[in-house]
Amino acid sequence: MTITAATADLLVILRHGPYGSSWLREGLDVSLVAAAFGQKVSLMFLGEGVLALMPGQAKGAPGQKATAPIIDMLAMYDIDRLLVCSDDLQRMGLQADELCAAVEVISGENVSAELDRHRSVFNF
Repeated sequence: MTITAATADLLVILRHGPYGSSWLREGLDVSLVAAAFGQKVSLMFLGEGVLALMPGQAKGAPGQKATAPIIDMLAMYDIDRLLVCSDDLQRMGLQADELCAAVEVISGENVSAELDRHRSVFNF
């Protein structure tokens, strides 16, 4: 394996859907805190995490807040690189233009390249 210089600070991978657990919310919270402290943050939505980008989401179970408002305010924290795997979009029957945020669609083969581009990777 060749080690290359990282070009970005932090990649947060979000693999869990907006309901059923707190993983997605916790990943978004980590992203916002890191960005508030000056880190350049990219988000990668994989698997059920893609569902966090669906428009029109309501609150989850009691005590769970909706994640759509957080997605809407990512730009305020200069988190503007949202990556989605094309394989997962297809698996969920979605198109990028149906999502509530502008995303960069990457192929499944390019996921590992994105991991290499970042100094730190958090997986939620």
